Amino acid sequence: MTPTGRRLPLALHVSVLIALLAASSAPTPLYPVYQDRWGLSALTVTVVFSAYALALLAALLTTGALSGHLGRRPVLIGSLALEAVAMAVLATADGAGALIAGRLLQGLATGAATSAAGAALVDLDPPGRPCRSALTNSIAPAAGMAAGVLAATLFVRHAPGPTITVYLTLMVVFLLQAAAVALSPETTRPHPGAWRSLRPRVAVSPPARRAFLISGGGVVAVWALGGFYSSLGPAFVPLVAPGAPQAAGGMVFFALSLSAALTVWITRGLRPLTATLLGCAAVPAAVALSLTGLHLFSLPAVFAAALSAGAAFGAVARGSLSMVLAPVPQPDRSTTLAAYHVLSYVAMSLPAVGAGVLTQLYGLRTAAHLYAALVALLAAAALLPLAVAAFKLRREAPGGHAVRCADRVAPLAQGAAAV
Repeated sequence: MTPTGRRLPLALHVSVLIALLAASSAPTPLYPVYQDRWGLSALTVTVVFSAYALALLAALLTTGALSGHLGRRPVLIGSLALEAVAMAVLATADGAGALIAGRLLQGLATGAATSAAGAALVDLDPPGRPCRSALTNSIAPAAGMAAGVLAATLFVRHAPGPTITVYLTLMVVFLLQAAAVALSPETTRPHPGAWRSLRPRVAVSPPARRAFLISGGGVVAVWALGGFYSSLGPAFVPLVAPGAPQAAGGMVFFALSLSAALTVWITRGLRPLTATLLGCAAVPAAVALSLTGLHLFSLPAVFAAALSAGAAFGAVARGSLSMVLAPVPQPDRSTTLAAYHVLSYVAMSLPAVGAGVLTQLYGLRTAAHLYAALVALLAAAALLPLAVAAFKLRREAPGGHAVRCADRVAPLAQGAAAV
């Protein structure tokens, strides 16, 4: 495929990832609205949030390799159609049960679509820049989450019926994207075994396993931190600043997502291992800033903590995904990317549910302290294998697929998640 012929499919698949993650984060500013309208507890909110993440995990475990057998296009078209149905369910929701049902459908659709769209981006890597897809797979989800939170916040503030109009808008976007995908060229050659590929499994390509082990702890730490902000972040703001406008809760997660997207871009010239190490090292500072804001009742400190958390998230996502994807051969790309997303969303959803339980039992203030301690410990544990790998890298001549890839395409080289 010529460079010109790659641009439109590339832009289309990037837009799909952005829209999917925008839809995943759009409910975050709406949670306070739902709580006021239906009297939902913090635990119920985290269950609604985690229903999406767990359904997404189920989709990743079963459909992660499906697009390699059927083709990227059929999987994307079906997933985008299901995503549109999920938006319709959320737009007509009248209680927690309907919200959970809509989020379950959304998670299934997003899991299948992100694997296919992400793998299509890897397929479209130009011959001389084999790591560009890792950059795109990291920055597009973060940018999408930021866009979704900002759009939903603006809808809450200015649009009539924000819990309806935001989802109807997204439904139209997904239907248009499904039509565009139907007209786009296929990026891979389908092969038999589609039914067999639906067996739940997590598969990491052997060349990527060492990178997966080295960076996995950092991935868990930053996605757990992101899970707190996306599920309980809106409730955290009134605790710190009771007089703050309702929109401020959503804007905290917007600050995190925007910071993550910018960090992915800013750190694109760093070696993946360096970016991951720096991101993990930034997590304790973000946690400390968050608790400082809580104790001083300082909303600026909370926003500073969100920006710091976003920077940590972006650096780890950028570095770890580049390390994992760089050495993977084409047939294993979709399954390896799915395994990365499985780890990410487990780390995001399970601690978030735990935080909801703690909030229900002991209050948000205590839950925030315990959650902060957990994330700080996870980050500290993740630093050890990263530091050992960095030390070995300094002593030895540069080698390994991920390092060579990063060196070769440093200006453009590059992980997601959602929510």
